[in-house]
Amino acid sequence: MAGREPTPAERMLLRVARQVRDQRVLAAMRAVSRESFVPEHLRASAYADIPLPIGERQTISQPVMVGLMAEALALTGTERVLEIGTGSGYQAAVLARLAREVITVERIDALRERA
Repeated sequence: MAGREPTPAERMLLRVARQVRDQRVLAAMRAVSRESFVPEHLRASAYADIPLPIGERQTISQPVMVGLMAEALALTGTERVLEIGTGSGYQAAVLARLAREVITVERIDALRERA
């Protein structure tokens, strides 16, 4: 990053890394493009450390919460994870890089179809 401005995604990860120490979690978040999981009209805000509306009166969690939740699981890569409430699918995509298998369930049809 020397000599250039960090990208919005890099700035997000720097903020998350203030509270999340697990390098596997940070690498997983680096690999998953958060902007792919937010509505198109909100993509400019995708890397802000705030929850964003995804429709159906639901939100995508703020990045630091995604990181803290993933870190709290202390996954080793051998686990099967069950996530209840897929929402945007972002948390499941991050977890899929940390666990052997992720099963996610969403009761709201519109969210399930988008995820």
